[in-house]
Amino acid sequence: MKNNTMTEEAFKQRQKSVMLEGVVEEPVRVNYTDVGSGPPVMLLHGIPTWSYLYQEVIPELEGEYRVIAPDLLGYGSSDQRDRFDRSLHIQEKLVIRLMEELELEQVHLVAHDIGGGVGLLLALNEPERINKLVLSNTVAYDSWPIEEMLMMGHPSGKNKSLQEIEEFLTKGYKEMFSHQEQLTDTFLKGIMAPYLHEEGKVSLVRNASALNTNETTAFSHKLSSIQHDVLLLWGAEDPWQPVETGEELEKDIPNCKLVRFDHASHWVPQEAPEEFAAEIKTFIDQN
Repeated sequence: MKNNTMTEEAFKQRQKSVMLEGVVEEPVRVNYTDVGSGPPVMLLHGIPTWSYLYQEVIPELEGEYRVIAPDLLGYGSSDQRDRFDRSLHIQEKLVIRLMEELELEQVHLVAHDIGGGVGLLLALNEPERINKLVLSNTVAYDSWPIEEMLMMGHPSGKNKSLQEIEEFLTKGYKEMFSHQEQLTDTFLKGIMAPYLHEEGKVSLVRNASALNTNETTAFSHKLSSIQHDVLLLWGAEDPWQPVETGEELEKDIPNCKLVRFDHASHWVPQEAPEEFAAEIKTFIDQN
């Protein structure tokens, strides 16, 4: 497996920035990658990451597709101010407004973790905006949030030191990588960087406090109405979002296929980027 980890600085320099209205009550800044040409593919990350999670997947896709990878509201280089909601429904609005800003009528959507919850909302509420849907170790049903994130989301979390935040994040990554060779020092530094300053620390706490099981249990009974082709790419060694959740989704969503990555855990886009991208390309290109 090759390793081509891009530095956080290089990744950020490539990002574009836009002020979006209609997401929350005031305009918010959203940073995003927009590279390549061809059918548009949007990549959504989860918590506690940012779009840098896909830094090895993007080069695998940009030769054939236009790849758009935003930082969700409160994450990465997007707006981190302590003055707005960060729920799945707000992130859904962010995706819609960004698509409108970029004049994208429809995208193939690839979504990990809470990004997958956003993807499911879009498939149900705005089905015409999604062509094919790929979900990776996604939140669903009452499978989330994990206890550690619930604790991080307590308001007292803002009183933690930056060193405590770094230790919390480092522990989460190091314990949840099956392919340890992919957890390079460059990637670990880059994926944590947006949250290792005072505003970022508070934003991470607010992001965690927004995690709400009610958002997915509210539409669990509607999953059978999803008409999109859906591919589940699941790290089978994930204790946070276990593969049993993927198996349940495969049963409940009509046109759905589950692909297990038997030697991967939660961070599949970074653990197995080439295989991850290859499955996406095969899925998108098939009739």
